[in-house]
Amino acid sequence: MRKTLLALAAVAGLLFATAAPANAYEPVNIVHTEHVQAGPYGLTVGFSTWPLKAMQSLDFTFIPDGGIEDKSGTLTMINPEGGQNRKQPLVRHPRKRDAWGLDVRSMPRPGEWTFRFAVNGPAGSGTGELRSLPVLEQPGPPMGLSWAISTLPLIGLVVLVVVAWRRTRSRLRGGELPAIG
Repeated sequence: MRKTLLALAAVAGLLFATAAPANAYEPVNIVHTEHVQAGPYGLTVGFSTWPLKAMQSLDFTFIPDGGIEDKSGTLTMINPEGGQNRKQPLVRHPRKRDAWGLDVRSMPRPGEWTFRFAVNGPAGSGTGELRSLPVLEQPGPPMGLSWAISTLPLIGLVVLVVVAWRRTRSRLRGGELPAIG
């Protein structure tokens, strides 16, 4: 008994001694930036992936010159056909607290997108646009084919359950009890 307790204490000690504190979030790695002038405010738009591809998750950061303190703003995303998404307020990025941003977003379709910014601050208000933002085709196979392939295991499981149920049911009708064992 004493050896078992000593071994358990040694394992627990090794576990706590070698465990490093975990990072709660990955840092946001910006690999490409664009500059937008929104009235009196310069705005740096950062992307965690470049080139952009449709349906691929990425982070966007929006950093006005002089920081985000005493400033507010909105973002409107305009799709390639000219349709506007609703205006959304520019809020702090959840993992890069000194910048505005969008966390784990994707562009729904390929084409030339436009980001329209409206920024308010001590120097007044201003608007600016990042035009002709290229978004390439979605990587990988088409979405329908991906879904079809991913449902094959589910279909196989359903077939397996139905076959097993029918065999068990036919044995019970014939008066046989299934083997337990």
